[in-house]
Amino acid sequence: MRIKAIIGTLFLAGMIFLTGCGGKDKASTGPAGKVSVVASFYPMYLMACNVTKDVPGVSVVNMTSNTFGCLHDYAITTADMKRLAVADVFVTNGAGMESFLDKVAAQYPRLKIVQLAEGIPLIKGHGEEGDNPHVWVSVSNAITQVRNLGKALAEFDQPHAELYRKNIDGYVAKLDALRARMKTELEQFRGRKIVTFHEAFPYFAQEFGLEIAAVIEREPGSAPSAKELAETIDLVKAAGVKALFSEPQYPSAAADAIARETGARVYVLDPAVTGPDALDAYIKAMEKNLTVLKEALQ
Repeated sequence: MRIKAIIGTLFLAGMIFLTGCGGKDKASTGPAGKVSVVASFYPMYLMACNVTKDVPGVSVVNMTSNTFGCLHDYAITTADMKRLAVADVFVTNGAGMESFLDKVAAQYPRLKIVQLAEGIPLIKGHGEEGDNPHVWVSVSNAITQVRNLGKALAEFDQPHAELYRKNIDGYVAKLDALRARMKTELEQFRGRKIVTFHEAFPYFAQEFGLEIAAVIEREPGSAPSAKELAETIDLVKAAGVKALFSEPQYPSAAADAIARETGARVYVLDPAVTGPDALDAYIKAMEKNLTVLKEALQ
């Protein structure tokens, strides 16, 4: 009996370890019973947590982690595939962010894969780069993504469709208020040029009327060459750019080097790809971005 008790305790601990915002990550019995939702990375996880809040029988987990960041060149792991094997719904950004979706779809044809960027006009990449997938950094696009997810879950889990709709309405109302406030307070800076760390902010800039004059690193981890660094320094000087924006997820060495040569200051903008396990984390990140921009662009 003592051995059975120990085994039971260890099993329970393992289940708690896999808990996400909605409960335990375990095999689901489908729409008639429990629904297991896996999100590909942090911003999708936050949306899923808000849409499924207080819906009975629904669990949500983040496939990667709240500290991982964007999925650029992410190689899906065996552990990821095992988690998806017992999931019902896989919530993804789409638009090329998750390069492994074809593999997942082929291995798990019964898994419902929801791509939240569907229907959002994409910004074309430079040269041979694909379309920019960072759509959620625009609040308007985030609202579209929340609605896309809510619709998909309401169709999949029809007994709880009204609860999903209620959650959508509540969260979208908060995002609408956030967007309105940001547009009002950033209007005075419309047309202002900024230099960003990587390609996370074009949709954000587009929404609030800012112009991205240069991008320091097209992809995180691909440090600019000496020639590229010199060109950016010349551009910053010529355009009179006073603010450079790094990201909290990555080192700011290149931005710091440009700042030393130009006199511009380095500030931090957050694309909301890492953060706390909190329902309002996206809104808090954008509110902080608003504060930073107002300080930097005065």
